[in-house]
Amino acid sequence: MAPTLADPFNDSSTLVEFVINQGNGVKGLSKLGLTALPKQYIQPLEERMCMTNIIPQGSIPIIDMSNWEDPKVVKSIWDAASKWGFFQIANHDVPVEVLENVKDATYNFFRLPAKVGTSVTPQAEKALEWKDYLSLFYAKESLLMGSIRTNLNYYPKCPNPKLTVGVGRHSDVPTLTILLQEEIRGLFVRGNEGGDWIHVPPIKGSLVINVGDALQIMSNGRYRSVEHRVPPFFVNPRPTDMIGPLPELVANGEIPIYKQVLYSDYVKHFFRKTHDGKKTVEFAEL
Repeated sequence: MAPTLADPFNDSSTLVEFVINQGNGVKGLSKLGLTALPKQYIQPLEERMCMTNIIPQGSIPIIDMSNWEDPKVVKSIWDAASKWGFFQIANHDVPVEVLENVKDATYNFFRLPAKVGTSVTPQAEKALEWKDYLSLFYAKESLLMGSIRTNLNYYPKCPNPKLTVGVGRHSDVPTLTILLQEEIRGLFVRGNEGGDWIHVPPIKGSLVINVGDALQIMSNGRYRSVEHRVPPFFVNPRPTDMIGPLPELVANGEIPIYKQVLYSDYVKHFFRKTHDGKKTVEFAEL
């Protein structure tokens, strides 16, 4: 049963019951035709997107993968992963039709009356995130790519988008994230100077790749995970894997700056708290 529209969610327990326990999600809130954003979704000022902090003409690297064995392409990826932590790849041999079919399937799924996930950790977050998602997970035998999690994120129409976020600022936990953008144009990446943001507009047929915390730890800081807002497709170690600087790096005399951490413990630490930028990686520091 939907609540009445006169201040319907002043009581947080009513919101939790409707959105989470009944499985209506944010999609259910949007369908109510709310004229004001429920207070539980209003982000603190410091967490809202300030358009004056966007770097004009800023861009992350765009790498052409049509000749992927070319040493220049390999170097471009190395440079992007170490300096930016984010890059887009084009001409990667995944047909555009396949990518468009993924988008269509996602739209069609969220049109169904199915229960979905919503904010990642409602109990810990300062304010809830305006999104629903479906998460799919499977594992295989590999350290760098020992498991894969696919998130299908859905951002319903919002009565006041300036007061909330789809996904708050954070760095990703896994080895790599592969993001297929659609037309919302909502991805922002922290710039190299630290204070400003770079908008990453979608390029038809391209994929966005970003380094996760696990790869930063295993590369002993050589590759860097970066704060961003909003994705996706995550490539992870297996939950039972230990992550730390790769033995080859330490054997060559490199001083480790991270300890060995059970990956499942690292993930649990991430989900116990609100999104807070890059602070998660401190869990693995020596």
